[in-house]
Amino acid sequence: MPVGTRASVRGLMPKELREAGASMVLANTYHLWDLLGHEEIKALGGLHTFMGWDGPILTDSGGYQVFSFKGYVKVSEEGVRFASPRNGDRKFLTPELAVEIQEAFGVDIAMAFDECIEWPADRDRVARSTERTTRWLNRCLAAREHAERTALFGIVQGGMEADLRVEHAQELTAMDLDGYAIGGLSVGEGHDEMLAMVEVAAPALPADKPRYLMGVGLPRDLVENVLRGVDMFDCVIPTRSGRHAGAFTASGRRNLKNARYKDDPRPLEEGCPCPACMQFSRAYLRHLVVCSEPLVKRLISAHNLTYYLGLMKRLRVAILAQDAVALEALRIESHRASVPAKD
Repeated sequence: MPVGTRASVRGLMPKELREAGASMVLANTYHLWDLLGHEEIKALGGLHTFMGWDGPILTDSGGYQVFSFKGYVKVSEEGVRFASPRNGDRKFLTPELAVEIQEAFGVDIAMAFDECIEWPADRDRVARSTERTTRWLNRCLAAREHAERTALFGIVQGGMEADLRVEHAQELTAMDLDGYAIGGLSVGEGHDEMLAMVEVAAPALPADKPRYLMGVGLPRDLVENVLRGVDMFDCVIPTRSGRHAGAFTASGRRNLKNARYKDDPRPLEEGCPCPACMQFSRAYLRHLVVCSEPLVKRLISAHNLTYYLGLMKRLRVAILAQDAVALEALRIESHRASVPAKD
């Protein structure tokens, strides 16, 4: 899912997202609540109408901001008090309000309000936080008013404690939720540590319900975790890299600030259907980067989403065909695509 934190995937029109292969996007509950308020978005026709996107929308609950807004939050059993980094306004978000906001937006998938904690954290801290996440999930379930319209996913926490991850996954599975997310990863731990946690958590979740790994990641992270049973992902990396001249290709990640692309007439990637590759050379894209032309941010962002979504499509095809050779080839490619290109 491309990330449209403030109801916009930066620099790209909804039509361009469709052309890149997107079928679903993610928006952020906390930021939209802080900037506009859910009643205003509801009055404007809901989030789909507001942002001009006719496909499914998932909103995270604000739980990640509990982690990312260090120094701006105070967590209690009742909820989380935020001091807005934007203007200092104080807001109090509870599990009940998180559900109310997301249902008012009219989104297709709402995330339960959880506590995403820092890494590293000691076992007692992880255990207490995970137990609170379960209590908040129960409050989210009790607060639902539009279950027929907006699905609710629970979030598996447990830090880097494998047994706590499994126990929490099993506890959430018993609640028979609409879907399940694995949270609290990609918060500073290493690639191997993240894979180890997914490897224990994903098999403990129902195979017939969506399994969503939040906030991940590089191409290799997607493929490795699909192979471990994950179905859904979101991450800002494709578009954030695009805004900073980083282009993902099957041959590696290209930094278009590099002088070696100054006279390179080739497209970013042969056969790529995105506008950047169909119309322009690496030399021209580098020229735009050097000149700080805003167009290049859009072009490379669209290219990166096209690559990411194309990679996921090829994974789906290989899985449906039970093609082990193709899956291994995609795994190798994804690792290559995640590091700087050599040519």
